[in-house]
Amino acid sequence: MAVNDLTFEQVSTLLNEIVSAATGKTFTSPINTKDFVTLAQVGLKTGYDPLSTSINQIMSRTVFSDRSYSGHFKSMMVDAMRFGNIVRKLNISDAEWEDDNVFKLTDGESIDDFVVKKPKVLQTNFYGSNIYADHVTIYKNQLDCAFSSPDELGRFFTMVLNNINDRAVQARENLNRSCLCNLMGSAYQNGQVAHLVTAYNNISGSSLTPTSVYAPDNYKAFMQWLSGYLAALSGLMSERSLKYHQNVTGYNIMRHTPLTDQKIYVNAGEMFSMNSRVLADAYHENYVKLAAHEAVNFWQDIENPTDVSIDASYLKADGTIGTTGTLELSGVFGIIFDTEAAGTTEVNQWSMPTRMNASGGYTNHWYHFTDRYWNDDTENALLLMLD
Repeated sequence: MAVNDLTFEQVSTLLNEIVSAATGKTFTSPINTKDFVTLAQVGLKTGYDPLSTSINQIMSRTVFSDRSYSGHFKSMMVDAMRFGNIVRKLNISDAEWEDDNVFKLTDGESIDDFVVKKPKVLQTNFYGSNIYADHVTIYKNQLDCAFSSPDELGRFFTMVLNNINDRAVQARENLNRSCLCNLMGSAYQNGQVAHLVTAYNNISGSSLTPTSVYAPDNYKAFMQWLSGYLAALSGLMSERSLKYHQNVTGYNIMRHTPLTDQKIYVNAGEMFSMNSRVLADAYHENYVKLAAHEAVNFWQDIENPTDVSIDASYLKADGTIGTTGTLELSGVFGIIFDTEAAGTTEVNQWSMPTRMNASGGYTNHWYHFTDRYWNDDTENALLLMLD
C-alpha cells in the first residue's frame, strides 16, 4: 500500500488483521503499521453483517439483541479543523545567541546593525487519506412477513443500524490502537525509550530482570520507585529541550510538552496491579493524574497484552520516511506523548441506499468513511519498557 501520498487508500485487509488480533481470533505478526500510518493516516472497515440474512419468520415474539459499543482511545480523536485535508506544519529552529556589541565600540569604526539573520523554518507535510466502506442488504419479502408490528420493524432497523455503528466504532478503536503502536515503533527506532528495569538497577544496585521484577520480594519496591519515576519523566518532558523527539539534520527543534498537553497510555494490568498490590495504603493519584491518561487492556493481541509486533514507519533524521522492519517488543509498560504526536481525524462520512433490485427483491444500504491517522515524530514521545 502506498503511504504519505496524495491518494485514498483501501485498508480493509490490514483492518481485518488488526481486528482479528484485538478480538482474540488470530494474530498475524508483525502488523504492518507502516502501511497504515506514515506520519498521517489510515482507514476503517470490519467485515459484513450476517444478521439481516438470518432473520426467520416469527410465531410470537422476537428478541432484539442490541447494545451500543462506546470504544476506547477516544482521546486520540481530533477535529478536522486541526488536522483536515492536507496539513502543513511549520517548525522554527533555535538560533545561536550572539555577543552584545555594546562593549565592543571602537573609535572610527561602525557597527552593522543590518546583518541578515533569517529564521530557520522547517516545514513538514501530512498527505493522504484512507477510506473504508460497509453495506447491509435488506430483503423486501422478509420485511413483509418477518415482523408482527411497525414497532417491531422499527426495533429491527435500529438494531441493524446500531450494529453498523458499533462495528465502525470498533474499527476506529483498533486502528487507533495501531496508530499508537506505530508511534511506539518510531519512538523505539529513534531511541526515545525509558528502560525501566535497567534504570531501577542502576539506581538501586539491584540486578533484576524483566521476569524477576515480579517476584514478591522485588515487586513492591520496584513499583513504588516506578510510580515516582514516571512522575519525574513526565516532568522532564515539560522542559524545553531537544530530547524525546526526532530532530531533522540542520534544524534544532526545541519542544516542551506541558502536563496539560501530555497523554499517558499504560497497560491496564500493570496499572491495576500497582494500585492494588503496592500503593493501596499510601497511593496518591497525582502520580497518574499528572496528565490525561488511559488504561489500555492490550496493545495489539488480546492474548499477549504487553507485546507489540510491528513493521512501523518513522521520520528519519534526513527528513524522509523510513521503515523499521519487524520489531518484536515485549514488556511494553506504556507510552507518554504530546497530544500532537499522534491522533485521528474523521474527514468524511456518508451513506446512500441503492435502488431495489427488481430480480432479487432487495436493497443495499452503503456506508462510506474517510479517516486520517497520523504520527508526528517531531513531537515528544517516550516509550516505557519493562526491560
